Amino acid sequence: MGSILGHILNGLSFGSVLFLLASGLTLTFGLMRTVNLAHGAFFALGGYIALDVLRRTDRYWFSLLVAILAATLVGVLFERLALHRVLGKELPQILITVGFAFLIADLLLAYYGGRPQSPPRPPGLDGVLRLENFAFPHFRLALIVVAVVVWLGLHLLITRTKIGAMVRASVDDEPIARSVGVKVPAIFATVFGAGTALAAFAGVWGGAFTGLQPGSEWQILLLALVVVVVGGLGSVGGALIAALAVGLLDEFGKWLFPSFALFTLYAPVAVLLAIRPQGFFGKEELT
Repeated sequence: MGSILGHILNGLSFGSVLFLLASGLTLTFGLMRTVNLAHGAFFALGGYIALDVLRRTDRYWFSLLVAILAATLVGVLFERLALHRVLGKELPQILITVGFAFLIADLLLAYYGGRPQSPPRPPGLDGVLRLENFAFPHFRLALIVVAVVVWLGLHLLITRTKIGAMVRASVDDEPIARSVGVKVPAIFATVFGAGTALAAFAGVWGGAFTGLQPGSEWQILLLALVVVVVGGLGSVGGALIAALAVGLLDEFGKWLFPSFALFTLYAPVAVLLAIRPQGFFGKEELT
């Protein structure tokens, strides 16, 4: 039982990392309908910047703040200078974001090298929870709690605040939103910046769980895309449920069927999308 509980908590922890990344992708892809395949690069950028600042200052929370602010600034500038010019055009968005992701990846590789690295855990979360013969790291439990808190914050922001209403209006009917005084470009830049900030935060905390190495940004981006699509475009709650489900499938697939780990993860996803293409909580589009 202790072994099974450990695998369950490991799966939920990894799922929490996926949600932290996918929550930002839900904002940019699910709400704004902007295909941002550079999202995984912002994950790596946040993790590496935090690691670099921490080595120079030995101040964890300061390094976390710098990483989030730096990645957000880069994201907002990227949205204003490039992505905003191709709103509603999926193929140009794919080309621009993929190219930008490779640019960031090459810069990180040139500066930090190809050796795998791992951002440190937050202060105070280095211990282990012990229950008789069971032990589990405090940090991984904290990841689950943080994911739930982020979900609740985003849910309330999108559904219960004026900002959330303006975001939904800007996406659903941009001309009408402009006519009532909503500054749509500022809203889009803010939402994209928020998504980038979440990706950077996931890179710092999630990087301490998964590690950082060249190419890891593409691996975790693929899983984040699965989470967003399975959860339903624009649904933060669906993204949380999908992320935890993917985390559990990944963990138990690697434990029980190591030779078929990818099959046990992607086969259920393919079956679900074949039955329900809009995902768990996505709205079925009318034709």
